[in-house]
Amino acid sequence: MKTLCFTLGLLLLTVCCCNANPKAVSFTAPRTCCQNFSTQELPSERVTSITQTDRSCSKKAFIVQTIKGRQICYSRTFKWALDVYNLLHNTEY
Repeated sequence: MKTLCFTLGLLLLTVCCCNANPKAVSFTAPRTCCQNFSTQELPSERVTSITQTDRSCSKKAFIVQTIKGRQICYSRTFKWALDVYNLLHNTEY
């Protein structure tokens, strides 16, 4: 019985620690959704990254990561956030 429990525990630990995920299960999009939005613009040199929220979120937004590690939500219609997104991703949204 001890061997069976040890084997099952080891198998469970291996499955939990395994980094091999099938492509359909991997999460490349942000998994954070925004409920409130900031309207305060930041200096662009304080922004390290900007990403869009996942399609499953009810409110579409941008998540801005600052150099201090803060994450701030902005509406996708907020001009400053659109400009920063386009600047960092070299696209027109």
